[in-house]
Amino acid sequence: MDIFSVFTLLGGLAFFLYGMSVMSNGLEKVAGGKLEKMLKLMTSNPMKSLALGAGITIAIQSSSALTVMLVGLVNSGIMDLSQTIGVIMGSNVGTTLTAWILSLSGIESSNFYLRLLKPESFSPLVALVGILLMMISKSDKRKSVGGIMIGFAILMYGMELMSGSMKPLADMPEFTHVLTAFSNPILGVIIGTVFTGIIQSSAASVGILQALSMTGGVTFGMAIPIIMGQNIGTCATALLSSIGVGTNAKRVTAVHISFNLIGTIVFLTIFYLGNMIVHFEFLTDTINPVGIALCHTLFNIATTVMLLPFIKQLEKIAIWAVKSKSDEDDETVFLDERLLVTPTFAIAECKNMTDQMGIMAKKNFFRSMKMINNFSQKRMDKILRKEPKIDMYEDKLGTFLVKLSSKDLTEKDNHEVSKLLHCISDFERIGDHAVNILKVAKDMNEKQISFSDEAKAEIQRITSALSEIMDLTVEAFGENNLEKAKKVEPLEQVIDILINDAKNKHIERLQNGTCTIELGFLLTEVLNNIERVSDHCSNIAVCLIQIDQSAFDKHRYLNELKTSGEDEFKQNFETYKQKYLPSDLINA
Repeated sequence: MDIFSVFTLLGGLAFFLYGMSVMSNGLEKVAGGKLEKMLKLMTSNPMKSLALGAGITIAIQSSSALTVMLVGLVNSGIMDLSQTIGVIMGSNVGTTLTAWILSLSGIESSNFYLRLLKPESFSPLVALVGILLMMISKSDKRKSVGGIMIGFAILMYGMELMSGSMKPLADMPEFTHVLTAFSNPILGVIIGTVFTGIIQSSAASVGILQALSMTGGVTFGMAIPIIMGQNIGTCATALLSSIGVGTNAKRVTAVHISFNLIGTIVFLTIFYLGNMIVHFEFLTDTINPVGIALCHTLFNIATTVMLLPFIKQLEKIAIWAVKSKSDEDDETVFLDERLLVTPTFAIAECKNMTDQMGIMAKKNFFRSMKMINNFSQKRMDKILRKEPKIDMYEDKLGTFLVKLSSKDLTEKDNHEVSKLLHCISDFERIGDHAVNILKVAKDMNEKQISFSDEAKAEIQRITSALSEIMDLTVEAFGENNLEKAKKVEPLEQVIDILINDAKNKHIERLQNGTCTIELGFLLTEVLNNIERVSDHCSNIAVCLIQIDQSAFDKHRYLNELKTSGEDEFKQNFETYKQKYLPSDLINA
């Protein structure tokens, strides 16, 4: 083996890791928001958690990425520590699939169909189909599938390069001497741990071991301890991701490490005690890529089966290992940046946070409206407590979404980010209008004045319509329901008519002397804020509709809607007129 073989080995490793990264990114894009939906199904049922962990790891082809995601979720307060344990166990089972795919490279046969199963036979065709999909297809999903295929082909080419570079090692006595040292199980575990920790990928380290096994110099006795060590080494990524997080998030990493450590210690002890008694003859047999995949799978499944009944105990070990030093250690972070590792998942969590923001803004506004006729210090304190939180949501979400927009996103994800950025500002402004209404209510309470019965009736009618438009807007946004979004603008037009009518009737009351100028200013302030809120509802609804059509020009859309006389708009407009307008306005 010369220096050029070393170059080839390092190049093969680079291709392998890059291919794994490309394939993982493509798989994540195809999975899209399904990752987030799967985790939302999380329950206290360990078996369901296990299945979800395995499923997500298979989908993104990285147990390390999943663990980093879990650290971010716990640090953000989205998940509890206990929910993550079953997922971590499942991820260890799911990651074994890669080893089975790589084991296909060890197939040796002259049979056409068996040869066709070898990745070096079919990966060029996979690469060709992948590049055609990426170049010709207009669909982001098909392009992502093309990326997966290209990633797979690069990965397998890297595997082939590594295998080829290692073949000369079989004839080197020095290499045989080095491999003999691997027979020491403790040394094997250490080597597997350190190497996997350095490259931060158990799939890659298992792949390298499989490539090394093709030289014919690796035995079962050498491979088994290394495989166990690789499972410990894969915790390195989670360990690095836990730097600077809260106590509970650090405990996620502690669970991951303790799970793999306990499994390694128990099975290594049982295996070699059994070997001392029975003497396993197969330990001196040469292992191939399939044997490595089998050992890897059996070890992970056996560890999971053994520790699954002890989830509570694993949680206690993590709590004992990572103690909370102060109350600040337990504080959660709003949308931890570790979620950026999986952008589609991060976007889905941003959507959930924006849903919460919208509901919060809606409730705060109607708390303020109630204050006009029924002032309450307790309610005022609650409104003032919620307003900074709504502002914080806009600030944090906006910053996080800007960072997300710099990632490699699909067209669908880009649209989602654009939609969220547009809508969070409208929800925040609705919160501001709640404070404006509160100031009016507080002023009226301090001066012991109130609106006339006629004005109260007008405000009540407008508030009823406003309640419906807010419900429609928040539901349309939360459900991405375009049918509900299309009902917002006709109702907004009706609210404008009601507000103009209330202002005109107020002028009549001023002229008749049944209303004061001071009350008139306050009523105008209330009506203007209501009008602004209905406008923000319109902005959100139009954004939903326009983003779905891959365009965003609010004024052009509204002009076309009103001038084209769209039947659906007319029908909804007439329905809301009949529902909310007094008879004199309907017939006007």
